[in-house]
Amino acid sequence: MTTEALPRPDTPDTPAAGSGSHRGILLGIVFAAAGMVCVGSSVAVSAAITDAPLFTLQTVRYALAALLLLVVARVTGWQVPRPRGREWLWLAGVATAGLVLFNIGVVRGVAHAEPAVIGVAVAAVPMLLAVVPAIATRTLPARAVIVGAMVVTAGAVLVEGFGRTDAAGVGYALLVLVCEAGFTLLAVPVLPRLGAFGVSFHSVWMATAGMAVIGVATEGPAAVTTLDAVDLLAALHLAAVVTTLAFLLWFTAVRRLGSGRAGLLTGVVPVAAAGLGVPLHGIVPGPMVWLGTAVVALGLVIGLQEPPSRRVGTRRLGMFRRSVSRAGS
Repeated sequence: MTTEALPRPDTPDTPAAGSGSHRGILLGIVFAAAGMVCVGSSVAVSAAITDAPLFTLQTVRYALAALLLLVVARVTGWQVPRPRGREWLWLAGVATAGLVLFNIGVVRGVAHAEPAVIGVAVAAVPMLLAVVPAIATRTLPARAVIVGAMVVTAGAVLVEGFGRTDAAGVGYALLVLVCEAGFTLLAVPVLPRLGAFGVSFHSVWMATAGMAVIGVATEGPAAVTTLDAVDLLAALHLAAVVTTLAFLLWFTAVRRLGSGRAGLLTGVVPVAAAGLGVPLHGIVPGPMVWLGTAVVALGLVIGLQEPPSRRVGTRRLGMFRRSVSRAGS
């Protein structure tokens, strides 16, 4: 992807400015889908680092991602906006919920539940991203988005399947669900001024600090010396593809589409993970995966229909931003 294809992350691109055209909406969909394919690739990589000190490796990952973002800024001339006032709190929320607590929920959750249970929790994110802004603004959510979110969630559940769990596993799955939704919703108030680049960079370096503290406390400062070449290559992939590229694509898409419509594209993650399993592991998806993929596609067709009034969508997004801003004051 060239720099011309990806919008400058520091340039305002709210629905009122960038997604009012059919081309802007289409680009938003493409960016969101591409970002979720990047996230789906983490499944294959994660299988190679199960024995590594997790929090230490995540610290390396986010530190590398922060450095990569700075390199991109230097090469392209993009500015790194400095947060102001309450923006620091929103960014800390993105880093804490969407990155630190999310990873803790996944790691601790798989000790009590099969991975499919955690996957199903993530699959329910489109519903939260569609409903929460509507509740915050006291408006009715777009019917197509709600129906599409329900269908996408059902399709993602079919792809992931169900698994065994205990009470703690259910709790961790709910934590993962809330944190994954928070990753997007907490970024909405600061995206207009900081842009995809600013939100990505500041949330990533904050997550680096948080993961470093947890890693030193639980795994010890010497844990970094136990990382081998495979671990470091995995960290580099997670930093470059799953963090740097995916974050820029995703936050750009959220600015173009709004959180509700962009959230529908999270259903691409399990589908991408299943598809990547064919060339990487020789695992051909079964009938339920194919059925789930078709259902996800149907949900996207339903939910991504162009709304009858673009102004309504823009007004709702603006109301949501003002509502969450007041909540943080």
